[in-house]
Amino acid sequence: MIPAASSQTRRRRLLPAAVATALGIALFLAGALGLAPQHGGTRPTSGVMTEQADGAGGVPADIRGLQEHLRGAPTDAVALGSLGLAYVQQARVTADPSYYPRAEEVLARSLQADPVDNFTAMGGMASLEAARHNFTAALEWSQKAIAVNPDNSTLYGILADALTQLGRYPESLDAVQRMVDLRPGTPSLARASYTWELRGDTATAVSNMKRALDDANTTADRTFALYHLSQLALDNGDPRTALTHAESGLRAAPDAAPLLEAKAKAQAALGDSASAIAGLRRAATLVPQPEYVLELGELLQSLGRSQEAEQQYDVFRGEQRLFADNGVTLDTDAVLFEADHGDPGAALAIAEEGLRTRPFLDMHDAYAWALHLGGRDQEALEQSDEATALGMRNALFRYHRGMIDKALGRTAEARTELQTALQINPFFSPLHAPTARTALDELMSAEDRTARQATWR
Repeated sequence: MIPAASSQTRRRRLLPAAVATALGIALFLAGALGLAPQHGGTRPTSGVMTEQADGAGGVPADIRGLQEHLRGAPTDAVALGSLGLAYVQQARVTADPSYYPRAEEVLARSLQADPVDNFTAMGGMASLEAARHNFTAALEWSQKAIAVNPDNSTLYGILADALTQLGRYPESLDAVQRMVDLRPGTPSLARASYTWELRGDTATAVSNMKRALDDANTTADRTFALYHLSQLALDNGDPRTALTHAESGLRAAPDAAPLLEAKAKAQAALGDSASAIAGLRRAATLVPQPEYVLELGELLQSLGRSQEAEQQYDVFRGEQRLFADNGVTLDTDAVLFEADHGDPGAALAIAEEGLRTRPFLDMHDAYAWALHLGGRDQEALEQSDEATALGMRNALFRYHRGMIDKALGRTAEARTELQTALQINPFFSPLHAPTARTALDELMSAEDRTARQATWR
């Protein structure tokens, strides 16, 4: 992938300014969906790091302005599409899924007013369906929008996201390349970074994300890139660099919940549990993302604070119900939560449904883990094959596979996988990393154990 524009002059169809802003936001927000901490190394879906709220009730100025405009022009298709996109954005920023039904309603009105050339609302529907984890529908809507406006780079970003989550990786790579060719910049370079991360090429992923940072010309873009650089560093066993990136972003955006989360995870890896707990609590207070709540619960549990952990798990369960009630398909966080802390049978059911709508690496890994805990290890191994097929450097995936191998009596393979997990990131989970070390000790001879401990020193 070459992150540069073609020299060929292209005809460009321009979006109205308000729509371009909303679609640009949706571009970030649709990325890596699942784009979520996040278990399995997925990237968070929040691209905008600070919410520009204004007015009574914290309603952002762009939403209030569009609502006021539509009172006088209720059939303005572009304004309706823009409002739908703004609702999708607000749902993601606030972790309030009740905005999704509102988004669907105004986007449907927009398409009723202009069903033929309305790529704004078509792109909005694609972004909405991606946010609700309905990726087949997201793909169909993004293809419809591109058919109307084939030279808009943002639409190719949404297309790439849907293809990625549907496991159609070569097609997704082509869509990202087209996006970069049309408009090299922070959104497209960030997607290029993730494309290479999925394939295990961390150096190229970091290089592209640094280019995204260099290209950033707003605080939101800059903090977005710094968040992902922090995640890349932590996911590859470098919490000090992760902390540096997170703190750099927080100097410009001190209330950015994703950066607070990134900083807290780096602090936990460095042994500063008190600061990590405080940071995760603050992040979850600012934006009650389920992932923050779950991470806080697991950190508390790892420290023996089981009652406090259970309180967080109860909150997580409530949030999952709220998302499901508003049309969001439960995702890998729900699978892994039920597998590790709840009902393994429920984990299997959620994973089986999830694979029908999102046959992505993360879902294959989560399903493998649920199968393993249900005693179906041969099937689990097959799902783990799917999760690791692209070669992504993911410590949690390797840990899961190692434990599956161990259960199957594949001792040599289990040792290799558990060693790989801890080499990639010794801090991949406050709960599972210690279990990985214990399991590896059980599998290794005394001589091997001594040599390994000397290497870790």
